[in-house]
Amino acid sequence: MSDYLKPLPQPTPETQPFWDGTKAGELKLQRCGDCNHVYFPARPFCPSCSSRKVDWFTASGRARLYSYVINHRAPPGFEAPYVIAVVELEEGPRMMTNLIDCAQTPEAMILDMPLEVAFEKASDDISLPKFRPVAGVQS
Repeated sequence: MSDYLKPLPQPTPETQPFWDGTKAGELKLQRCGDCNHVYFPARPFCPSCSSRKVDWFTASGRARLYSYVINHRAPPGFEAPYVIAVVELEEGPRMMTNLIDCAQTPEAMILDMPLEVAFEKASDDISLPKFRPVAGVQS
């Protein structure tokens, strides 16, 4: 997919399961086997108790809008305006992402509105998790 002009993430051994999941249309998170803490981004130990007993699981893909900024000065490859959002996943962690399938205006950005994950195929190896308002919810 050579027409994708935005920068792409470079998976590491720690993040590869996350990117394998997004490629398959699944949002993967890690959970500590000792204290049950769910976290993002990926790392080889629990940020809560430092245990190395961590596992990957498929998250629900549901979230709520926690915070956002609307960027009106687009760098190369981006089209302004676009929303840079922090979403709070149903499982607890927060994730930085973009909001899609809605107006990129302050009026459409309702804090705490329900969102669902959607995946944008950026290359043969990378699909990016983005979020959109849940169908039927006005924004």
